Amino acid sequence: MKNILIINAHQFYENFSEGKLNSAMVDIAKNEFLKKDYQVKTTTIDAGYDINEEVEKHLWADIIITQSPVYWFNTPWIHKKYIDDVFTRAIVQQNLVIDDGRSREDVDKHYGTGGKMQGKKFMLSLTWNAPKNAFDDKDQFLFEGKSADDALLSVTTNYKFCGSEILPSFSCYDVVKNPNIKEDMKNYINHIQDL
Repeated sequence: MKNILIINAHQFYENFSEGKLNSAMVDIAKNEFLKKDYQVKTTTIDAGYDINEEVEKHLWADIIITQSPVYWFNTPWIHKKYIDDVFTRAIVQQNLVIDDGRSREDVDKHYGTGGKMQGKKFMLSLTWNAPKNAFDDKDQFLFEGKSADDALLSVTTNYKFCGSEILPSFSCYDVVKNPNIKEDMKNYINHIQDL
């Protein structure tokens, strides 16, 4: 049996982004994991959270999934605040991460190796306005060949710093101008089947 934490990082904007797709993606993942008899906990950041409880959820979880829209090429600011709150508390408590891993006694230790989340896995599931062809193509203007995973490196690096294995992300592309929601949901179920 596995323990799964799903974090809904959506931030509500009336008449612009109300969060229905991200909530549906959370529900899909939750239902798929419950079918496998996994234990599932969720957090909806926009609804509020207790920092110590979130640290405990991270300690409990084997797999952590953050479900998020991409606003201005990152997760919403409330997600950054959540990360700052949870991981700052965790480093003070010395339970998810001890320090940056370096040591004056052993200069060969690498920066970013002080985490205690070894054995845990982290995955992003994202909803983008950007079309899929904007990524992985050096001739595209904005991302110049970078992947969706490259674009959200600031989020995944936080979990890697703490010792988690980073899983390939899942993305729903072009959700505003050219949505293909039914196909995206089917593909998402396939993406998480082996977790």
